[in-house]
Amino acid sequence: MNTSIYIARRYLLSGKKMHVVNIISGISMLGVLIGTAAMIILLSVFNGLEHVIISLNSNFSPDLKIEAKLGKTFDPHSPYFSNLHKDARVFSFTEVLQDKVVVQYRGKTYIGRIKGVSDGFLKNSRLDSTIIEGEFSLHAGKSPMAVIGVIVHNNLMINIGSNDYPMQIFSPRRAKVSSINPGDEFITRDIYPSGVFSIQQEDDDTMIVPIEFTRELFEQPVEVSSIDINLKKGLDVSAVQAELQEQIGNDFTIKNRQEQNTALYHTLTYEKWAVFMILAFVVVIAAFNIIGSLTILVIDKRKDIAILTSLGAGKNLIQGIFFFEGLMISLIGCLSGIVLGWVFCILQQTYGLIQVGGMNVPNNAYPVNMKLSDFVLVFFTVLAIAVLASGISARLSVKGLDDIKQDL
Repeated sequence: MNTSIYIARRYLLSGKKMHVVNIISGISMLGVLIGTAAMIILLSVFNGLEHVIISLNSNFSPDLKIEAKLGKTFDPHSPYFSNLHKDARVFSFTEVLQDKVVVQYRGKTYIGRIKGVSDGFLKNSRLDSTIIEGEFSLHAGKSPMAVIGVIVHNNLMINIGSNDYPMQIFSPRRAKVSSINPGDEFITRDIYPSGVFSIQQEDDDTMIVPIEFTRELFEQPVEVSSIDINLKKGLDVSAVQAELQEQIGNDFTIKNRQEQNTALYHTLTYEKWAVFMILAFVVVIAAFNIIGSLTILVIDKRKDIAILTSLGAGKNLIQGIFFFEGLMISLIGCLSGIVLGWVFCILQQTYGLIQVGGMNVPNNAYPVNMKLSDFVLVFFTVLAIAVLASGISARLSVKGLDDIKQDL
């Protein structure tokens, strides 16, 4: 065994005449342990939240969305789209026509987004999981119905399930109208709500209706805003996207789910790494305790250092002792913190120790999703901080070495 490591291990495990050093080393170890465990737990929590949010978002966001590069709408009845509709890899093919509208309900007004969808939209079996009141139904007999976002519902105080008052939807006419009555410049349609859904803020101001309703409202009998495609399970979405983009040409863009929600994905990523950096800073502060404990250890072991140097030990060996001492303190704290974080995440997944409201998660338990890459990242981050702190302490240990020899 390396002499420096051997002596450092003896100093770490010995309890004689080192009560203060042991206490400070224990505090340093505890600080690294807590910081490491917090990193593991919070990164796993962010992974769980990301998984839940993206899963909920995927209920409305298709695997692929086709939009025109120029203009808001395009004709979906070209031979290419007809063939794509029949493609064996396509699970659902949905024509979408959407835009901003003004909504009135019992004297209250709200500007939101209305999204008309064809019947393919209802093939998604997970739509019901987004409903918080009523049901996800777009037809009641031959009458169109609307499923509204929770923001629309809360702003207008809409009574779901009641047919006493319809929602009035206003959209500007495409053609100019010469009239002294401002109301003539708008097309107005009434529709009753069937349910309320909740996903995320960007979608919760939307009303989902049959596409026939928006065609009348926007005076748009043919064209659509986009075509939403969901693929059958097991297919490589990126490969299909690249193939379709090559076939469709440069007049259209095909976006995958992440490209459709870049703000959401970027926000989740930035928040996760911001928390990681804050916790890494906490570990850095704990590392300063290691420097302090090793400084006290150097003072306490002045005679030992003097004896070793008299026996021929060089500066490298002396530095090595205190370097490995600091490294051992950090590694014990780091590994213990990783185990503690892992155990907590397992308990959270199994028993749901911490509950959360307002999210569509199993048993209302705070979601946790552990990734091996996070464990590796945390370990090497703490290791790098430990090496830096131990290196600083080791350099301080040989300062005034000549004066230490005088104590012998």
